[in-house]
Amino acid sequence: MSRRQIAMVMDLNKCIGCQTCTTACKTQWTNRSGREYMYWNNVETLPGRGYPANWQDSGGGFDAAGNLRPGRIPNLERDYGMPVELNYSKALGPLGGRQFGRNAEAPSSFDDGRPPLAPVIKPKGGPNWDEDTGAGEYSNSYYFYLPRICNHCTNPPCLQACPRKAIYKREEDGIVLIDQDRCRGYQHCVAACPYKKIYFNPLRGKSEKCIFCYPRIEQGLSTACAQQCVGRIRFVGYLDDEESPVHQLVKKWKVALPLHAEYGTEPNVYYVPPLSPPKYDSEGRLTDQRRIPDEYLIGLFGPLVPGVLQTLLEERDKQRRGEGSELLDILIAYRHEEMFTLDADYYRRGDQASAAALARTPSSAGASQSECAGMMSHAAQSGGAIPAVLDARLQQRLNNLQVAAGNGGGDDGAA
Repeated sequence: MSRRQIAMVMDLNKCIGCQTCTTACKTQWTNRSGREYMYWNNVETLPGRGYPANWQDSGGGFDAAGNLRPGRIPNLERDYGMPVELNYSKALGPLGGRQFGRNAEAPSSFDDGRPPLAPVIKPKGGPNWDEDTGAGEYSNSYYFYLPRICNHCTNPPCLQACPRKAIYKREEDGIVLIDQDRCRGYQHCVAACPYKKIYFNPLRGKSEKCIFCYPRIEQGLSTACAQQCVGRIRFVGYLDDEESPVHQLVKKWKVALPLHAEYGTEPNVYYVPPLSPPKYDSEGRLTDQRRIPDEYLIGLFGPLVPGVLQTLLEERDKQRRGEGSELLDILIAYRHEEMFTLDADYYRRGDQASAAALARTPSSAGASQSECAGMMSHAAQSGGAIPAVLDARLQQRLNNLQVAAGNGGGDDGAA
């Protein structure tokens, strides 16, 4: 068991689907070296297929008896979508072959033999393939956005499925990580994860996933996706911190619910389900039915959804009457910094304790310097894209300071 559990709450009533969180994660962690198709953070439109396609029907997780359920490994082309390459050279000509700018003599059409700018290979799917499509008929059509990251589950099926014991939960905060030295890329973890949030890197031959930006967390900084969120939908903190918005939304007000709790994984990413406008009847009159069916939301977030939506409506009415609402004040997030309750000193105290324990271990005295040098070398080779998960030593975490400061996207030397 972890001493503490870090968690995230996302308010789906505020998500505008702008993909700023996706871009922040992509540029920091997965923009090169076999990770091009990976989206550790993605925002998908529901109802819809999601990413990877039809992940909700891909198996994995646990059955009622607590046994691992069979799951499938998504196909790169069919389910993830191949990264798109455009025909720049044919459509625009080689550098110097055409002039561009105000005085350029551009052809009036593509009749000169140049094809229009288009993908080299016609894509069959990909992230946001059905963005803003939704369901329902006019004038009662509906959709909403669902941002997803690894849930850093309390009972992670990926951990149980790995025959190499390469996956573990950090004792200090419950973040689930993959030891890149132990991983052999068998992909049992990919099949076991019911959320399909573990990816296989074909260049490195290893599995990779969201690391909850732990180098930032250890410095008291929020995850990149939460920090850059335009709609202020993401709250980050520890479930045992009674003053944190995360604790209050999950434990006190109980308006934040896990996604597909029936998978038996005990996820630690929670969602405030979305309200929706009322439906119209056949005569164009407003009804008392919500546009997004409660049954659909229950299928995602469980049977407590109607009660949560009623609480949100009651608190909203209180606010309108001028009585004030503690819950809405939390959800509105007037001050950005109050959305994140992180404790850098907590990690520093743990580092000091680890360093003291290491110093008392006789076998570590002669090997400490060389091993740390090896870790530094490993991190340099990986370009900082995925911090080396080798040991919990102070020197290694100091080596992650550059990544925590947002400097993990420099020159890439990863193989």
